[in-house]
Amino acid sequence: MNEASKTGHKQSYTIPCSSIFRDAVLKLAEQRGVNAADLARSVMLIVPEKVIEDYQDPGDPPKGDRETIVLKSGPAEGRPWRRKPRLQLRLPPGFSVVTVRKALKMAIDFDAGDVNMRVEKSDVLAAERAALEEARALKKRQAEPPVELLQSREELERLRQIVDNLAFDPLDRGVTTYNEALHVMGFAPSARPDIRAVRAKYRVLAAIHHPDSNYGSHQRMTQLNAAMDILRKHVV
Repeated sequence: MNEASKTGHKQSYTIPCSSIFRDAVLKLAEQRGVNAADLARSVMLIVPEKVIEDYQDPGDPPKGDRETIVLKSGPAEGRPWRRKPRLQLRLPPGFSVVTVRKALKMAIDFDAGDVNMRVEKSDVLAAERAALEEARALKKRQAEPPVELLQSREELERLRQIVDNLAFDPLDRGVTTYNEALHVMGFAPSARPDIRAVRAKYRVLAAIHHPDSNYGSHQRMTQLNAAMDILRKHVV
């Protein structure tokens, strides 16, 4: 926007143009319920100045194109006078006649559908590009799991195998004897563990077999508790 247009002051502009162009501007203004200056101002507010400057200028009126007016003052008051067609506009100072005329031409072409304008906002477009790139990167990561994830999966599988090796096969009839309790707790048949060893073993196995754990088993936990009860009675 021209710096002078920000002051709020206005000046009169005389825009020479063809009578056809003049009539088209006035007709459009009437259809829109505004004046010619509003049309020019609207275009100059939303269209970059460089775009307007590069736009086609409808030019001055051709030779012989004249309008007749009646003089309202001076010695010749009341007499008809032929002059070049023109538009009178009040706009902020600082615009050239050619720029205003080009803006009016653009307004007419917008209305006729001869010109299309695409509104772009650089930060919005940048955000959209960033979002698209992130979506592509995420899709790639999903298709190709990172090394850390592969290592985690391998570690998880290794732990699962360890748990399977530690897990005892549940006894069909449950735990009823001291030797069966030793078996369930993972002690050798000849072992004579003290209460500390039993409790330590129980804590490890309970963390594995508890139903709330990832590898839990209600049946194994039940027999583990039964084994603990039996061993507690036989060890000190």
